[in-house]
Amino acid sequence: MAIIGAISLAARRGIVIRDPAILERLDTCRIAIFDKTGTLTYGSPQVTDVIPCGDHDADAVLTAAAGLEAYSKHPLAAAVLEAASSRGLTGCTVEAVAEKPGAGLTGRVAWGSGTASRRVSITSRKKLTDTAPDEAAGLPPTAGGLECVVLFDDRLAGVLRFRDTPRPDGKLFVQHLAPDHKLERVMIVSGDRESEVRWLAESVGIKEIHASIQPEGKLRLVEEATASAPTLFVGDGINDAPALAAATVGVAMGAASDVTSEASGAVIMDTTLERVDELLHIGRRFRSIALQTAIGGMAMSLIGMAFAAAGYLPPAAGAMVQEAIDLVAVANALRVSWRPGSLTDYAG
Repeated sequence: MAIIGAISLAARRGIVIRDPAILERLDTCRIAIFDKTGTLTYGSPQVTDVIPCGDHDADAVLTAAAGLEAYSKHPLAAAVLEAASSRGLTGCTVEAVAEKPGAGLTGRVAWGSGTASRRVSITSRKKLTDTAPDEAAGLPPTAGGLECVVLFDDRLAGVLRFRDTPRPDGKLFVQHLAPDHKLERVMIVSGDRESEVRWLAESVGIKEIHASIQPEGKLRLVEEATASAPTLFVGDGINDAPALAAATVGVAMGAASDVTSEASGAVIMDTTLERVDELLHIGRRFRSIALQTAIGGMAMSLIGMAFAAAGYLPPAAGAMVQEAIDLVAVANALRVSWRPGSLTDYAG
């Protein structure tokens, strides 16, 4: 009954409990791991700069990138498409697309009337530096924010820069995790470059960061952390699915991906940190009331058995007392579904 009550309360708050077992594990978590994009930020980065390199044109760079990103699920894809649309850059033809994990996006794109298709690649500064240091020498200096590098026929064509907005309540939320929820370690893990991850970590008050981490690296990090203490992992992307499944409690922010939702124990439909805090409180409330009900019910039953053994409680009266104890236990368990005055304890 306590489990049903907790699931009902969570559902009314826009939280879908996929694995009821996490309700008991939530309050035992001592390590919190957050993916960066879409959890501590809004997950809606915007293109801030299009920097052409060499003799390439900024509009051509953005047009070609948008052509490929139209077929990608990467968080930056929507930002590229929105930037191209706002400039009226449409009409390119995409002949082939390939997106290998951790290797970026490649394909053949044609834009402009009567032009032949060209091989277009979208990758990271680090990947280009590792694979083609001569081309990487032409990159502009690094700056704050996210970026991706665009190549035409394996030659540097330009750089797209982005900026994502941190959630305004992120710092207060992170600061209250240790004193109020006994989370001893809080860390950010992200595939983004270190400068961007460190900037966000400093803005929300997280000291432990892991940047430029691929999906398999996230999984390994979560497995290592879980071996030392129960972990809570909060993410929103497809590449977070293995880590969500490996954590003691995996929480997906939003339902943009079926894979992510399937791998998690709970899905927060309204992607706010306040809902994450409410889930933690629901787990604590469930565990407290369930233990109270179980221990209290057993204690009352033992007292009743003692009275019966001493001859003060005849069989018929004993049966009635036991039924009364059961009713009290069920009624107490149902308190989990009653929403208290507030399910959060930080001023978000």
